[in-house]
Amino acid sequence: MIPQSKVTQLLREASNGNRQSLDQLLPLVYQELRSLADSFMRCERGSHTLQPTALVHEAYMRLIDQRNVNWEDRAHFMSIAAETMRRILVNHAHAGNAAKRGGKETKVSIDEAIGFPGGAEIDLVLLDEALTNLGSFDPRQSQIVELRFFGGLTVKEVARVTNLSTATVEREWRTAKAWLHDQIVRNDVR
Repeated sequence: MIPQSKVTQLLREASNGNRQSLDQLLPLVYQELRSLADSFMRCERGSHTLQPTALVHEAYMRLIDQRNVNWEDRAHFMSIAAETMRRILVNHAHAGNAAKRGGKETKVSIDEAIGFPGGAEIDLVLLDEALTNLGSFDPRQSQIVELRFFGGLTVKEVARVTNLSTATVEREWRTAKAWLHDQIVRNDVR
């Protein structure tokens, strides 16, 4: 694994306007971004047209195009990368739904990651709305859900990325899952 200090140094240089540091950054974070994209894509339907490599490249291009971000460290970068990938997939789902007259909603299996009873499948757009609502009053829980569900990170990995204890991550994860379950079940009665 690449030392976090090197990634943090390059991110800070990028924040200070050094665009060349971004060229050095991609090879250092590519595998992590690819793993993140693979995790996102495992949650998608089998017929999804977006490939993990394309997701990585689109997310990276969006990340480096941000001019006013003061990158704090690798954890900050990976958190925003996870959010960016989620946005790309939700936009892709919206576009796919709009293209189909009366088409099916994009569903993802959430039973393993969120632990809903009965292996429930939920609408990705509905999950995104619930996660956005959660983030408005508890950004930490929202970040943990993004990293666990969309990023596929373990509790220990989330703890390392967010600089929280594993006990805190586990507690926040349980609370966020319960809240999301309630929101999704309440709003999925259509």
